[in-house]
Amino acid sequence: MSESSPGTGRRVVVGRRRGPAVTLLLSLLVTGFDALLLAAALGSFSALFNHPRALVLLAVWAVTGAILGLLRPVRSQDTIEIVREPRLVLVALGVIPLLTPPIAALGERLGLWPLPGGSALGWGGVALVAMGLALRIAAMTQLGPRFSPLLAVQNQHALETTGLYRWIRHPGYLGAWLAALGAALAFGSGLGLLPVALFGIVLGRRARREEALMQTHFNDAWLAYRARTGAFLPRLRSVR
Repeated sequence: MSESSPGTGRRVVVGRRRGPAVTLLLSLLVTGFDALLLAAALGSFSALFNHPRALVLLAVWAVTGAILGLLRPVRSQDTIEIVREPRLVLVALGVIPLLTPPIAALGERLGLWPLPGGSALGWGGVALVAMGLALRIAAMTQLGPRFSPLLAVQNQHALETTGLYRWIRHPGYLGAWLAALGAALAFGSGLGLLPVALFGIVLGRRARREEALMQTHFNDAWLAYRARTGAFLPRLRSVR
């Protein structure tokens, strides 16, 4: 989930060839695993099937997962520089958002740290998940082949400063974090906010590493862009 830049000086051509049927099947398998985790956290599949917000969450994940798979811009890349990150960081980026919903669901079942707001808060969380994932997909789609799950820069890489990137430098990271926060709120337990906070720390540190790399690659253009934008929230006074 990188909106990234340079590093080791290695040139690697990356290609992805995956048909729509395979993409949809993989999306369904991932959603099925999400359902298994939620059922375990809620106590049974019966509890899952009788939990409207959980079912809508699964539907949102299935639809956005399929869209992301079908539209995913990483089809082929002429990558000239890749920065290697600690494996633990990459694992955390995948595992934390995966475990946040079941942790929050477990907190709901056990009555741990209930949040105020009741059903309204829960449905607001579901809506936030949809909004966050939509933002993430839009950001990735805007970057097109420049998007990479690694910190990397492609041949003839251009700095994106339009659309979503006119206001914030990391809309994809923001979308991922909002989706995790929404998943925690959907179950109304403060227990789910713990992994959300950890996810925010991981994303924030990765964004700082990425920005240092982008400054190295884009130099003054990056400094000017950073001066008029926010990392995750717009600098309203700078938008014209």
